[in-house]
Amino acid sequence: MNPPAPLTDQAFVRAFGEKARHAFDGERDYGPFLNQVKVFAQRPPVLKHIMGLLLELADEALLPKRSLEIAIVVVSKLNECAYCVAHHTPRLVDQGLSADTVARILEPDCPGLTPLDRLVRDYAVQVTTEPNRIRDGVFTELRMHFTEEQIVELTVRTALCGFFNRVNDALGIGLEDGVIEEMLAKGGREEDLAVHHA
Repeated sequence: MNPPAPLTDQAFVRAFGEKARHAFDGERDYGPFLNQVKVFAQRPPVLKHIMGLLLELADEALLPKRSLEIAIVVVSKLNECAYCVAHHTPRLVDQGLSADTVARILEPDCPGLTPLDRLVRDYAVQVTTEPNRIRDGVFTELRMHFTEEQIVELTVRTALCGFFNRVNDALGIGLEDGVIEEMLAKGGREEDLAVHHA
């Protein structure tokens, strides 16, 4: 595999400035996604608009972080994106789920999930695998916990995660130093990163 190379640190800082680098190097709450960002930086409009959208949504914090991280981990596990699973497993553990629950989150009777967690998990599965078959009852349930704005954002972030999974895997974006170690320190398992082929 010989995908496009990420920008070097020097080229990235020269093009976007030190502030842009620090937005994604792990010093900010958003996380250490600098390898991904440096690949996206090959196309400045992609970096500006897609990564800018994520930062803006994170700053607004309209959607509960736990629900967001459940959706991201579910989609990333469905799509077998090791990059996103490794990055978001520790964030989901930080939101109160055990490492065992995160590892087993796709199981129908996964222990450790609240009814709301299950609703978000099941909705993320539907958005990812059969978006044209979501019934009105699902939205009725979602409205019991989320505003219209939050439902739209949950849907967009769920679908956007699938986009990131595909780009990460297609371009072979590697994990940053320390990401696997952080995941393991929070109880994640290396076998959760394995890609399974049918």
